[in-house]
Amino acid sequence: MNKNAAISIIVLLLIAISLITAGSQGSITIEEYPLIDGYRLFAICGSIGLILHWIFFIPSYVLKTDHYFDLIGSTSYIITVITAAILNPSLDMRGMIICGMIVIWATRLGLFLFTRIKQDGKDVRLDVIKTQFMLFLRLWTFGGLWVLATAGAGLAAMTSSTPLEIGIIGYIGITLWVFGFMVEVMADSQKRQFRKDPKNKGRFISTGLWSWSQHPNYFGEITLWFGIALLAYPALDEWQLATLISPVFVYLLLTKVSGINLLDEIAQERWDSDPEYLDYKNRTSKLILSPPKK
Repeated sequence: MNKNAAISIIVLLLIAISLITAGSQGSITIEEYPLIDGYRLFAICGSIGLILHWIFFIPSYVLKTDHYFDLIGSTSYIITVITAAILNPSLDMRGMIICGMIVIWATRLGLFLFTRIKQDGKDVRLDVIKTQFMLFLRLWTFGGLWVLATAGAGLAAMTSSTPLEIGIIGYIGITLWVFGFMVEVMADSQKRQFRKDPKNKGRFISTGLWSWSQHPNYFGEITLWFGIALLAYPALDEWQLATLISPVFVYLLLTKVSGINLLDEIAQERWDSDPEYLDYKNRTSKLILSPPKK
């Protein structure tokens, strides 16, 4: 198991290096700061998430806690884009908007997840992983790659050496981001309020946005990152275009790896014999918001 984890870590690092190399094409070069003089701004900022995750992996492993994983992830996003904004003397309006979008999203989601895990006490999915050094290191390494791959397109646009007008594609991207963010916030709020009611203990939510999608929060998340990618797209060139994998990465992560699949397994175990849940599954879209079937 440790051998497989070690191989996985190497693969994750190779993917990260590839994305940093691609995103650095067309990035401005830092000239006024001695310690990083001559380096591409994208490379500097793109490494922040990995570095922070490795630093905070150490106390988290020692304490055998997962309380700070999501918080460090969100903080990494914020530090990454703010660093890019500060170090880019020619940051344009597109870059400022992208920076604001990511900071708002990361702050809101980070506080929400941190508060949730403090209330729940732990993430049961990580009970075994956090006691195994290589498995836990792989998780934290993936967390660093998660920041880089997800924010990559926006970061590439923020560090681009060729500022452009936002244009119609950019405004469509902004609209998508606003819509996706609102959906995610509303879905999380509705579920939090549902869980607060003692009458709903042990029940599943099927009201509000959750009557239109089994996972509306994930739909909002995927949508807002597609919006950022669209806003970033006109400012990207050649190998920078590889960073447009951002929304695809988010989609695959949430639908195939850590999101929907795991939650559906848990729901299946809890309510598989519940006729109301089976009816809800049959009537309700898995991801995309759409009216329930009659």
